[in-house]
Amino acid sequence: MQFKKTIKTLALTAVMALATVPAAAQDLLARQAPVDKKLKAVDTLALRELIQREQAGAPSAQLYKDWNNRYAHRATELPDSFSINLKHFCMPTSSRIITSNFGSRWGRMHKGLDIKVYIGDTIRAAFDGKVRIVRYEANGYGNYVVIRHNNGLETIYGHMSKHLVAENEHVRAGDPIGLGGNTGRSTGSHLHFETRLCGVALNPALMFDFRNQDVTGDTYLFRKESYNRESLAATRQRGKNDDLAAANDNNSNNIGDNVESGDVRYHKVAKGETLAAIARKRGTTIDKICKLNHISKNMRVKPGQILRYS
Repeated sequence: MQFKKTIKTLALTAVMALATVPAAAQDLLARQAPVDKKLKAVDTLALRELIQREQAGAPSAQLYKDWNNRYAHRATELPDSFSINLKHFCMPTSSRIITSNFGSRWGRMHKGLDIKVYIGDTIRAAFDGKVRIVRYEANGYGNYVVIRHNNGLETIYGHMSKHLVAENEHVRAGDPIGLGGNTGRSTGSHLHFETRLCGVALNPALMFDFRNQDVTGDTYLFRKESYNRESLAATRQRGKNDDLAAANDNNSNNIGDNVESGDVRYHKVAKGETLAAIARKRGTTIDKICKLNHISKNMRVKPGQILRYS
């Protein structure tokens, strides 16, 4: 009998002990909650202060007097010289194929490099920075993103199929910002990539070597007096094939010329030409042209468009 009473007493004590543990734990959590909130607030405040200090000390703070989400670019006074830090970069795309150079093209200025990408390819931020513009422009960039970087540059990524960032968002070099596409004023899927200083377009080939997937050095020193000469040299060294570039830059007198680059052959579309007419002229098939250029048979080709046919 005494043994049974002892068992009951022990059981009751154990139950009471188990019941009191959660209560004690809840009391501890309750006391800890305000502390956690304070620590979180301190961490957030410290992070904000760190970002503000980085931005205040960044070269971009010396160049740009305002921040807004209204315009893609607006030219202001360029410094006579300015050193651009190219360290801690990421190539915007892994593609090595340049389809159009910076400079005069079809009677107008082409203010960036066109890089061959396919719809859905990941496009990445070139440097750390803050997203200034995320927008769609039907007669120009299509879906595009503008990022202001701490090194003073602003980069523009055009013709994307999808945005992956929002305005005023901080990004790190290599962060995905969009997907390759063929939106806006575009004749085929590609990335239109611009580098601007104080809103003025600079030749990306001065800083980026897409063929070798690298930057041209740790820094690029922009100098007003020598920029044009250096830009032409950069295009010769790191631009697209010279023969094909010439075909792109020529006017209508050379429309329809056959351009060769090694074993690869291209056709420049003339006014009124169709895929069927081009296939007959080049001794190939519509299917092959579509496959090589990743287009559909129903696509209407445009005058001046460059198509690969072998």
